[in-house]
Amino acid sequence: VISVCAVRTGCGKSQTTRRVLDILREKGKKVVSIRHPMPYGDLVKQKVQRFADYSDLDKHECTIEEREEYEPHIDRGSIIYAGVDYEAILREAEKEDADVILWDGGNNDFSFYHTDLYITVADPHRPGHELSYYPGMANLMMADVVVINKEETASAEGIDEVRENISKYNPDAVVVDGASPLVVENSKSIKGKKVLVVEDGPTLTHGGMEYGAGWVAARKYGAREIIDPRPYAVGSIVDTYNKYNHLSEILPAMGYGDKQMKELEETINKSDAELVIIGTPIDLRRVIDIDKPAVRVRYELQEIGEPTLEQILDSFIEEHNI
Repeated sequence: VISVCAVRTGCGKSQTTRRVLDILREKGKKVVSIRHPMPYGDLVKQKVQRFADYSDLDKHECTIEEREEYEPHIDRGSIIYAGVDYEAILREAEKEDADVILWDGGNNDFSFYHTDLYITVADPHRPGHELSYYPGMANLMMADVVVINKEETASAEGIDEVRENISKYNPDAVVVDGASPLVVENSKSIKGKKVLVVEDGPTLTHGGMEYGAGWVAARKYGAREIIDPRPYAVGSIVDTYNKYNHLSEILPAMGYGDKQMKELEETINKSDAELVIIGTPIDLRRVIDIDKPAVRVRYELQEIGEPTLEQILDSFIEEHNI
């Protein structure tokens, strides 16, 4: 079992999980993933969920939040489980005859399973948070590997503080330096446009971040104006802005159910943007109707120097005779 967890939500767990999954699959290993629970619906019906195809997302009536986590696995032709009863889920996953079970962590919670390789992601944009949130600090202390992500946009002081805290609280951990380069669908279309930026909801709300991949892309690729979405907000999105008043140039993709998805769609379509920049982990165009041109932006993990995750996984494969 390999687990990917974090000290806070929004550190870059998902891109780290994708990187681990890609490396293992490139080496010919069969991987089955199990996602931290997302209990937004009927918990009895959600006891054990298996996602191998896009139709499974509709079958299980997945929200935007759930789709954001499951789609990247399906995109890669990989199976991911989720649900409520995590012993029953594990027993089903074991039947897939996989070489590795990959725990795909949620928020800053820890892995539910005994883990052979524990990877924790830290964020130098929020130095010190790795010590001040539970159970994120437990993840730091349990880690075999700590990835310091987003180094290319963080301050040297922030990186140093995180590195010092790792050294102090988990001196045996292997530290991987990482960057989160932008992958932009059509960067030229952003230049000179009046844009609406839609970002990952949880990262911006309870994660406390003020911007994400979409906002960075808008600035980097020369958007004429990033509009304030608040005048166009409807329903529960108004409540979200009232609760999280640090958000101004960003629309958080809140989609915990059909009603919120409709409100997100209405907010986007009411705006006077010339282009919508989608910075969410899934392509929102699959789940809501956007009546404007749109481009998708995401982060991928890129290691800086050594050790790399591939080197660490090579040693893990050899050690466990996988």
